[in-house]
Amino acid sequence: MSLTLTTPHTPAPAPTATATATATATLAPREQEALRHIAAGRTYLQTARTMGLSKHTVDAYLRRIRAKLGINTTAEMTRLAVSLGL
Repeated sequence: MSLTLTTPHTPAPAPTATATATATATLAPREQEALRHIAAGRTYLQTARTMGLSKHTVDAYLRRIRAKLGINTTAEMTRLAVSLGL
């Protein structure tokens, strides 16, 4: 049997004030609203109903947010939303 050593995952540094301001400036108001709902723990369907949109539109908003900000997970989006005060 062989063992493989790996380095522990180090968490990403917290966003700086500049990064936070940039994120706010690059997100459209509806994208910010969708992000706020998802960060509050709502599902895509709940968010869509609240915003008067289809689930597919909410998904598109969140894909755009991920692409704009280089975010891969919902946890990262939630962390960003908290740091933005959304």
